Amino acid sequence: MIRLDHVTLAALFAFSAAAQAAPETYVIDNSHTSSQFSYRALGLSNQTHRFEKISGRVVFDSAANTGSADVMIDATSVNTGNSLLDDHIQTQDFFDTANHPAITFRSTQMTLDGDEPSMSGNLTIKGVTRPVTLAITHFQCMQDPVFKMDACGANATVTIKRSDFNMGKHAFIVSNDITLNLAIKAVKAQPAMQLASRDPAW
Repeated sequence: MIRLDHVTLAALFAFSAAAQAAPETYVIDNSHTSSQFSYRALGLSNQTHRFEKISGRVVFDSAANTGSADVMIDATSVNTGNSLLDDHIQTQDFFDTANHPAITFRSTQMTLDGDEPSMSGNLTIKGVTRPVTLAITHFQCMQDPVFKMDACGANATVTIKRSDFNMGKHAFIVSNDITLNLAIKAVKAQPAMQLASRDPAW
């Protein structure tokens, strides 16, 4: 017969609590994630375009109500609805995707408590890295009602100056202030075969 003393039981309970509170990793679902950028054109109206390919991960610590994010945007996937403009945006005047095909954001701190949740980190565009702070307007983790998987969703936004990232040309056409918006869905990391076997629960 195996006997467990109070110290052993306390250690087991502490280990169990720590395991339950451990940060969990969620992988960005590109099919349900979008990244948009907006600017004022010719001083007249705001224009909004998007990138089609986004990858990365979100780590969420539910006990501490904090986490981190690592996001990569494929700058070659820019979609303005006009192929000529898509090509021009990828030239050296702007994103220079031939030499810098990716836009990355790596967070250094995420704060979800309080009235103004935010995520600070390093944003790299065109090979230039700057510290930025994104305002988080929505963050929630729950079970996906369709695929029955744990998932997190978030919306975040930040306004930057494109001249800070060596993209200041054509200021008479495009405003220097650019607003970036992220709408992310990330699913809890699990073996690829298990993920692929999940069928929608219609």
